Amino acid sequence: MASDMARHAILPRTAPFGESERASLDAVLGPATPVQRAWLAGFLAGLDAAGGQTAAVPAAPPKAAEPLLILYASESGNCETLANTMAKLARKNGFKPKVVDFFDLDVASLAQEKRIVAIAATWGEGEPPARAMRAYGELMGDGAPRLDGVEFGVLALGDTSYAEFCATGKALDARFEALGATRAQARADLDLDFETPAAAWIKDTLKALTPPPSADNVVAVDFAARAVEDDEDVEPSREPKVVEVVDHVNLNSSRSDKETIHLALEFEDGAPAYEPGDSLEIYPENDPQLVDEILTATNLSGDEALRRMLLSERDITTLSATTVERFAKATGHADAQKLIDSGEAKAWIEGRHLIDLIETFPAAITAEHLGTITRPLPPRAYSIASSRKEVGDEVHLVIAAVRYATHGRARSGVASTHVADRMKNGAKLRVKLKPNRHFRLPQDPATDIIMVGPGTGVAPFRAFVQERRAVAAPGRSWLFFGDRQFTHDFLYQLEWQEALEDGSLTKIDVAFSRDQPEKVYVQDRIDQHARELVEWLDGGASLYVCGDATKMAKDVRNAVVRAYATVKSLGAAEAEAAVAALERAHRYQQDVY
Repeated sequence: MASDMARHAILPRTAPFGESERASLDAVLGPATPVQRAWLAGFLAGLDAAGGQTAAVPAAPPKAAEPLLILYASESGNCETLANTMAKLARKNGFKPKVVDFFDLDVASLAQEKRIVAIAATWGEGEPPARAMRAYGELMGDGAPRLDGVEFGVLALGDTSYAEFCATGKALDARFEALGATRAQARADLDLDFETPAAAWIKDTLKALTPPPSADNVVAVDFAARAVEDDEDVEPSREPKVVEVVDHVNLNSSRSDKETIHLALEFEDGAPAYEPGDSLEIYPENDPQLVDEILTATNLSGDEALRRMLLSERDITTLSATTVERFAKATGHADAQKLIDSGEAKAWIEGRHLIDLIETFPAAITAEHLGTITRPLPPRAYSIASSRKEVGDEVHLVIAAVRYATHGRARSGVASTHVADRMKNGAKLRVKLKPNRHFRLPQDPATDIIMVGPGTGVAPFRAFVQERRAVAAPGRSWLFFGDRQFTHDFLYQLEWQEALEDGSLTKIDVAFSRDQPEKVYVQDRIDQHARELVEWLDGGASLYVCGDATKMAKDVRNAVVRAYATVKSLGAAEAEAAVAALERAHRYQQDVY
């Protein structure tokens, strides 16, 4: 007991209090927030100035908390989570934070802010997340407001495997400065293992943005915020859980050149409270053959501890300019350094993996070097393809095995082939739920829905249809599905036919690109059914798109714009405005990758 008290002691033993008094004061001050301690300091100073008579000299009223705008541009939810975490910490440190999605941002209002923090992800080839496109474009445009007198900081998330690493955050940082704002904290550009450095950046940024204390010791208080208990600041445990594979089926025929796995996973202690639209992160293992090739190339084949680490903990496929730089620094290889100095590294790494770097530039490499050169192996997120109301304590996923060849070597996707090649019924897998509140069914089940999901993009729509069947939703459902060949690649064909029969699916239109000389895609089917699609949308329907972000999602959106232009005889700008209005009303939602 005495050692426990000493561990939490704040007042020194020389303080003019008895032991029991020190213990009581430590019990109060130990868990107190910085705001609470500052308040006590001000209160005691005022009390002393009044000669101990609190009634004679009323304490000065606390001033309003300092405002702080926290913007986030998120695709997978990481930036949103960090923004909310920062808001909690900011509130405890005397700020009045306001968290705003770029999707909802009124760019003109930025001129009224005093402090702005932007937490932004980069998507695709250096683009902002889809939800942030409108506000991002306005902020970069000529009509953006001046931000003189505004302090700011930018936290950028990205992936070093892409050439335009953290491009969105870098552009926002430069733009805020160009508009006259003052940088309070240097930008941080973080890779996939962002949690620890992000927490440190948030703490340092709040410190940098904190105004100096006023002479009258008046404490800032956020009157609008509800009281936040200490235990509320601890996020619910979202540690990975171990699940068992209970079904593993290839949805393509044996004559298809694709392999798409239906994976059913069972939770021993009950499935998490997932909703249709959410994703599940899989923690995969690397291909053992590739791990052994790396160990052979580095003369480290006998190190079993290193082999276990490379199998499950380190990313051994991603090759980025940063990886090459770390390799050159660790090994001192002159030719690798020349590749960097010449500016050719970004072009050279295209289509290559770590094994190519090691074999092209032979060097003495230690186990410690491999740990330094590589980054942690990240989980892969997949849209959930089931509704709990129908499958109980299971979660279903749809995963296409990725296989290709570049530079004379066969390559494969880490998670997809881990599932396709090494997961069978009874196998164990680590997973974690990843909610997506921006891809949800309408609250009113009477609302019509239109779903566009080619290939594995159909996954969340299987969950949507199951959910609507379970609740006997009166609203209509229309699915656009596409793949290569009707005979070999029609994922869940029998299920869609059953759904049409029981009414949980009203209509389905399919596009199989290789079944005729000219290729046909889902956007072509939208063109063909433009009038009916606009009628559904005018009647209040919500439209959902899931799948490839680089081309498909853009082509589908263009098709919807064309539909409005054609059916309603609108100009290009007016048709674009009509679709943008659907997006702002959350009636056009995307889950793209």
